[in-house]
Amino acid sequence: MSQGRDWVKSEVFYTVYQSPLGSIVLAATEAGLCWVEFSDGDTARLSLTRWAKKWMHTENITYTPEFFLEATEQLDEYFGGERQEFTLPLDIHGTAFQKIVWEQLRQIPYGETRSYKDIALAINAAKAVRAIGGANNKNPLSIFIPCHRVIGSNGALVGYGGGLNVKEYLLQLEGVLERSEVGSA
Repeated sequence: MSQGRDWVKSEVFYTVYQSPLGSIVLAATEAGLCWVEFSDGDTARLSLTRWAKKWMHTENITYTPEFFLEATEQLDEYFGGERQEFTLPLDIHGTAFQKIVWEQLRQIPYGETRSYKDIALAINAAKAVRAIGGANNKNPLSIFIPCHRVIGSNGALVGYGGGLNVKEYLLQLEGVLERSEVGSA
């Protein structure tokens, strides 16, 4: 996993990908994909600007769709049921604890889920379940760092930045939920 170049000023490129769930804004640096948000372009651009200012110390954000050809191809394959793992370079920015949690999320196989407690135990932080939830909530790379695969200890779908309907869709796509379960989980 790329550890990211925290606090380094860099140019940020972005594009808007049209998924079956609506618009997804993708952002990257020369080092790799660094930010993803389910949102319309205007709202996401404001969120991206805040994120880039905090982590990259820049507001230099350029709309560059051609920079994302491989990413959009892999997303097309994922949403088409043809891809289970992304192979794009990631430029990950967060706290040391967040990066540990996010690396553990990347270990959850396609078609499987883990609870927040499972993640806490896996990183030897059994009492940090709430902190795990907080790190999950701050994941800047939804889908690519699969936080949608994290569920409550009772199996309930809880919290997802893109909305629970998006989480349900992704888990259904990955075969975790049957169609009849979607909406009733």
